[in-house]
Amino acid sequence: MERTVFNKAQLEMLDIMANIRSDEELDALRHAVSEFYARRADEEMEKLWQSGKWNEQTLKELGNAHYRTPYKQ
Repeated sequence: MERTVFNKAQLEMLDIMANIRSDEELDALRHAVSEFYARRADEEMEKLWQSGKWNEQTLKELGNAHYRTPYKQ
């Protein structure tokens, strides 16, 4: 059996989760984590816009793209 070694962030999250006592607290934690990642995504998108790697044209191209998985009929 393999042994799982947790990193510093995982250990911190385990400590936080050990103190969750209700569904409401769990929902609040989920919300806080999702807000954290949403903020990071916004910051990265802003960097792309500022660098010129992402612009109105790339946004339009993505809006018109079709990345669906083709299914056999």
